[in-house]
Order: sequence, then structure tokens, then C-alpha cells
Amino acid sequence: MSGGIIPFLKWAGGKRWFTKKFGEIFPQRYNTYIEPFIGGGSVFFYLKPNRAIIGDINEELVLTYRSIKENWAKVNELLEVHQRNHSNDYYYLVRESIPHDQYEKAARLIYLNRTCFNGIYRVNLQGVFNVPKGTKDSVILDSDNFEGISQLLTNTQIWNADFEFLINNANQDDLVFADPPYTVRHNQNGFIKYNENLFSWNDQLRLADALLRAKQRGAIVIATNANHQLLRELYQERGFEINTVSRYSSISADPKKRNQYEEIIVHTNLEGGRLI
Repeated sequence: MSGGIIPFLKWAGGKRWFTKKFGEIFPQRYNTYIEPFIGGGSVFFYLKPNRAIIGDINEELVLTYRSIKENWAKVNELLEVHQRNHSNDYYYLVRESIPHDQYEKAARLIYLNRTCFNGIYRVNLQGVFNVPKGTKDSVILDSDNFEGISQLLTNTQIWNADFEFLINNANQDDLVFADPPYTVRHNQNGFIKYNENLFSWNDQLRLADALLRAKQRGAIVIATNANHQLLRELYQERGFEINTVSRYSSISADPKKRNQYEEIIVHTNLEGGRLI
């Protein structure tokens, strides 16, 4: 299925640009779609799978997806309240609040995401959201289609779980898309040190092994990551195909072609897509 619903969240490392430029690499035929780092869900909304398993370790994020699935109208109603009351003081009042109702929690996350500085999701060591107010004041967007999102989520399992748990559900002819947290601005110098706080090297090893097991069970695997030699070697050793991709150039197989914005696509042979 091609063409997608517009993601309702802005998320660090989001793949809207990826679906616009390289969406044709995804196969048209597969069984269950599995995405263990759902984030803003750009690929999920692009593909609009008939059956899916999505998840994340971010409890608030997962609760927001579940809330839209279960009662999108309630979430939208609460967002309208936020829109009417939005101001500098109100933003910080909401930021400091700790709602107990799941729909209020979901609306709070969406509200803060849309009005905070640069759409960043960041919490401090105590797990408290601490991003200052940004310049955008639109809480309700013309692109919003929460009803459509709710319908899409009808046949979707939504898990608050470690990525390994979700990938372990992948079987023959399922499609796994894994987009772990990483930065491409430290492809070489300081890559491991800088990314350790985002996604540790041990997590990278666990992810590669989980994807390998899924591949061995017959799943179609597509993953993105930073264009770093250690990561290339990690997946080459496990028999995956690797291509280099940039926001500013076409897909390339040349590992020497590097700049700070390049990423890699790790994949099994894609009979239904364009990377073979």
C-alpha cells in the first residue's frame, strides 16, 4: 500500500524525508508489518499496513498511540481545549502538569510536541519533560486525521516494550523496519561516545542479532543506521546487504562516499522493492 497519513508527531530522526525519497524500496507484499522504534511513525503511516505490530520503550508515546486507537475523538477534543488556552504561561503550566487520565496524557504529549522548541522530545534524569516553549502556536493542524489513524490502528498491536521483544515476533514473510536512535552528525569522530547516550553499542549488537534471527526465520528486514564503519561491519558479518543513503543524493552502494548526513540502509534482498 503506498501513500500515507501525515504523521501527527515530529520526532527526532523521523523518516518523512526517507519515505518521500526512497519509499519505493519497501515491498508491496508482506504479512505483518513490525516496527520496534515507532517514534513519529513515518514509515508506518506511509505503508498503511493491513496488520502490524508497533512499539517503543517510551511509555508516554505508546500510550498516545493507544489513546488515539481507542478514542481519537476524546484526544482531539482535549487538543481543542489546549488550542483555546495556549499561551506562554499555559504552555509551562501544562509542561509541569502530571495528568492521570490516559487521554489527557496523550493530548499533553501532542500539545507539547507541537508547541515546544523544535518539536524535541527530551526528559531530564527524573524523566520530566523539560523542553522550553517554541515559536509555533498551532495545536490543531489542517493535516490532522485522528479518525483515519484510529482506523489504521484497528488491526495493530501496540507494545510498550524493548525492541528485541517486538522483533522476536517476526516470522516468514513479515516485514521488519528498524530505525533505532542515532545521530549522523558524528559518523566518524566521537560516534560511539556520542551515541552511547542515545543507543548503546550493546544495544546495537542486540539489534543486529535480533534482526539476524528474524532474517533466518524468513522475515524481510529493512533497517536504517548511521554510516559508520563499525556498523557496516556489524551487519556485513551477519550477511545483510548495505546501501548508503543521504537526504541530498540518490541511494549509493559506495562506502567511500561519506558526509555528516549519510545513513545506511541495512536489508535483506528486496524482491518487491528496488534494492536487490
